[in-house]
Amino acid sequence: MDTVRRKVIVVTDGDHIAQKVIENVAKQFGGRCISLSAGNPTPLRGNQIVELIKMTPYDPVIVMFDDNGDYGKGRGERALEYVVKHPDIEVIGAIAVASNTHWVKGATVAYSVNNQGQIVEEAVDKDGYADEQLQHHIYGDTVDILNSLHVPNVIGIGDIGKMEGRDSLQNGCPITTRAVQWIMERSGAHGTGHGKTSSHFNLS
Repeated sequence: MDTVRRKVIVVTDGDHIAQKVIENVAKQFGGRCISLSAGNPTPLRGNQIVELIKMTPYDPVIVMFDDNGDYGKGRGERALEYVVKHPDIEVIGAIAVASNTHWVKGATVAYSVNNQGQIVEEAVDKDGYADEQLQHHIYGDTVDILNSLHVPNVIGIGDIGKMEGRDSLQNGCPITTRAVQWIMERSGAHGTGHGKTSSHFNLS
């Protein structure tokens, strides 16, 4: 029986644009995206997501979670908590997505990827601009639980697929790609599929 824990990257965003970007980025790394985890809010329970993760043929598996702005621990955070704590799952990192949510505590990050595709030692806002006044906190509607779960390799990012067009599919979603690449490098993980990691970032 295969006892190897599946390597998973969690993303705290699940809207339609984020879904298309994450699907694209997962292919670049030879991994898989759990497309059914997309939605506002997350449409699946944690146990359903774990079963889908186990069915995917390649690591890393990228999974989206979204609370749709619900106050407190919403469906996205409850599902995320279940996945992180599951014994068959190894969460190797998280992409904490900034939004305009104001009533949250936020997630503490040591690093973010800004809208130029650069890794910075600050938090970023929804548009991907680094800001010292954020005091290393990413504010989004599904990020609060990351601190209590002690997820490794958490990186902040602006609104996936957007950031004034710099992370669009048409532009090759380079900012989200850089965030996943950073997690892969920090965790020592390598994709087991046949995709190729691109280090080219077209941000003009």
